[in-house]
Formats: sequence, C-alpha cells, structure tokens
Amino acid sequence: MESKTVAEQEALDYHQHPSAGKISVAVTTSVLTQKDLSLAYTPGVAVPCLEIQKDSENAYKYTTKGNLVAVISNGTAVLGLGNIGALASKPVMEGKGVLFKSFCGLDSFDIEVDTEDIDEFCRTVALISPTFGGINLEDIKAPECFEIEKRLIEELDIPVMHDDQHGTAVISTAAIMNACELTGKKIQDIKIVVIGAGAAAISCARLYRYIGVKNIFMIDSKGVIHDERDDLNKYKKEFAAPTKTSTTEVFTDADVAVGLSRPGSFSVEDIKLMADMPIIFTLANPTPEIFPQDTIEARPDAIIATGRSDFDNQVNNVLGFPFIFRGAMDVRAKNINIEMKIAAAHALADLAKKEVPEYVNEIFGKKLSFSKEYIIPKPFDKRLVVEISSAVAEAAVKSGSSSMKDFDIEVYKKELALLIK
Repeated sequence: MESKTVAEQEALDYHQHPSAGKISVAVTTSVLTQKDLSLAYTPGVAVPCLEIQKDSENAYKYTTKGNLVAVISNGTAVLGLGNIGALASKPVMEGKGVLFKSFCGLDSFDIEVDTEDIDEFCRTVALISPTFGGINLEDIKAPECFEIEKRLIEELDIPVMHDDQHGTAVISTAAIMNACELTGKKIQDIKIVVIGAGAAAISCARLYRYIGVKNIFMIDSKGVIHDERDDLNKYKKEFAAPTKTSTTEVFTDADVAVGLSRPGSFSVEDIKLMADMPIIFTLANPTPEIFPQDTIEARPDAIIATGRSDFDNQVNNVLGFPFIFRGAMDVRAKNINIEMKIAAAHALADLAKKEVPEYVNEIFGKKLSFSKEYIIPKPFDKRLVVEISSAVAEAAVKSGSSSMKDFDIEVYKKELALLIK
C-alpha cells in the first residue's frame, strides 16, 4: 500500500468524511404532507412550468436558476497538476462550489465534461445552460480556454467567466493599484514584467493595460516575447515587444514583476535589477517562483504577494469570483464585461484601506491595516460580498450588461448584508 504523509491523509479524510465529497443538495421547501407533495410535484408543479413556457424570465421567479452557477471543467489545466482529466478535476470543482456557497450564498453544480474538443465542449455547455444563472469555467488550458470563453459569451445570455483568467486579473490589479499608492508610483508610468503567458497571464496583462499601464513585457518558457519570434500564437502577439530583447533588459528598472508561471521561472538576480520599491508578485501555487524570504533578502524594499495563505498579501481568486458572480447574477447581467471587472478591482482595493474588523484580526492573530504587508483584504472579511457584489451590479446596470430598471444600490447593499449576518 502506498504510504501517505500526515498532510496527505488529512486531505483525503477531509474529502471522505463524514460523507464522500464536499457538497450536497438541500431541500428549501416543506415536503411533509400530501398537500406539500402535490405542490412540489404533480399536479402542482405544472402551474409554474406553464408560466415559464409563457415567459422564460419566470424561471428566475419559480426555480433556483437565478441563484445557481455551473462550475464546468474538462480537467486540462488543474491547479499545478496539469492535464489530469475531467473526473480527476472533480474535487476542485466541488471546492469551487463550497466557496460559492460559503462566501456569497450562491448554489452550484459541478460539471466535468470529458472532452478536449472545443466544439464538443461548447455545444455541451450551451445545451445545459438553461439550467443556470451563470457559468464559471474552470481549469481549462490555454489557448483553448480563450476560444471557449469567447464562443460561450457570444452564444449565451447569462454571465460566463473563466475564473483562471479573470479572477487572478481582478485581484492582482487591485493589489497593484494599492501597491502603487503606497510606493508613490503612477499606474501610467510603471513598467510591468509578466512571467508566464498562459490564460491568467494574458488576462492580467489585458486588465493592466486597461487601467492605464503602457509598458508591459511578457516572458514565456522561451524568453521574452517579441515580434521577431515566429512561434507566437495570436494571444501572445498582443504583448510582443517590437524588437528582440533579453530578460535582463526587461527586468532592469521594472517596477512590477508578476509571476504566473512555475518555480524558478525568474530569479533573485532578476529582481535585483528592478527599480526602487519594486512590487513583486510570485503567484505560482503551491510553490511560488521565488519564496518571500528570498525576495526580502534580495530586495528588502519590495512589496510582496503570493498565491499562498501562509504569507502576507495572498492573491486568491476567492476574493473575486463569488462576489463577481453574485453581483452579475442578481441584476441578471447578460455578461461580465470589462467595466464590471474594473469595478470589482476598485472595490477590492478600496476595502483594503478601510479599518479591518476585529474578527478578521483575530483569525490572523495580528492587527491588520493598509500597508505593504496588507494591500488586499483577507478572504474571511465578510464585507467583500457587500462591497464587490454591489460594485459589480452597479457597473452592470450602468454599462448596459443588465437591463434592470430602478436599480437602487443602497437597497441592494442592505440585501447583501443579510447574507453575512
């Protein structure tokens, strides 16, 4: 029998007990009497069916559609495990369901689609989409993920978001905005080096450009991406430098380095070349490109973030996707557009500057306040659902993604606050 470490066995026990998996379906109405049964099923169920037939919007009134997200993957890019297949991705997809329910009250079904064919995958998702109020795509490898998301956004009339791309983009954008404020750097003047060129890296660079960053370099496994290379797909070409350049050149005087690659993809020697008060995010998980202690030793003036919960400034997608979907779905947005993502980033950045609730301080065993060690909120801050979801909802209405009339953000904030009581 293969031996397991204590930590590995603990993880297996967590997923097996008290029952297999991490999620279940709960009944929300009474089914205790004959009358209850007749209302829940035949003949009473026919009445809402006919109402939905008359007007599809009634599905939001009489079913769980408006509070139900599909978490969908084909298992081709799972965490740092790679292409492990659809079924092996199921624990991660169930985990997303746990986070949706725990952090914002949304229900979810995880769906593992056993195909790597883009057409087949998109057709499957489109055919089941009437069940859901939103589609969270997850752990799908690049570059296929770009085409899959694009097609589904165009075809469906409910929010679709590939969280691996946009979640990291939103949270890291908020972190960069706050780090720039602390260091006195101006967004339009900074030089950013993105290490990695997959789904998250491309989406992050796009969002950085949207907030005003003009000077972005991207590095993949073959070096700096530039126009003289003949091995670039159309997504990498968006961030190709006009002339051939070296890693040393792009790191020299760079203000920000964002690692979205693997351990060792850039080095201490690289960050020594960066500008004063560098902003260094090593987001590879579970092992960062460079560990914080090594970064601090080389650059004690740096602001550092990782993807791990055991270091300060965790860039974790749970700070984004539950609340983005909550806000988008509550106003029945047709998509999650750039305005909504930017609104989420600003709301997240602003929340980090507010006084931290004492219950959050107690969880982390220290007094937290806006500083180089605290540039983004912690996932257990219950105000996230109020601040981010309301900002996203308001942006959806203002940008036209939602056609909701008479949206009152203050009333909506009070409704969201009830989720965290």
